[in-house]
Amino acid sequence: MKSYKDLNIYESAHRLAIVVHGLSMGLPKFELYEEGSQIRRSAKAVSIAIVEGYGRKRYKADFIRFLVYAQAECDETMEHLDFLFETRSFVDKEKYALLKNEYIKLSKQINRFIVWVEGYWNNFSAT
Repeated sequence: MKSYKDLNIYESAHRLAIVVHGLSMGLPKFELYEEGSQIRRSAKAVSIAIVEGYGRKRYKADFIRFLVYAQAECDETMEHLDFLFETRSFVDKEKYALLKNEYIKLSKQINRFIVWVEGYWNNFSAT
């Protein structure tokens, strides 16, 4: 890995943040600056935490800490999606289900990467 951009979790998180940003801009005006702002920030924070953690990859504990932050932001984004769907601010059931499933998948991928870093990062980064 030469860059955080080589991480599949980064690619997915970044792509999903762009999708969420675009969808959030189409929310009703009363949600645009409240829940819309929250979901945009949490969605973007997933990839940002991955980038920041990768920048500290020399220190395994820091790397893991920021990956945990990324997973927490991923889960927060799912909660915002649920709020928007359940309050009928975001009414496209198909888009909601697709986005929710993508975030569930990303959360699992981040978790698996955390486990991998915990067990193998020192060996991997030393080569």
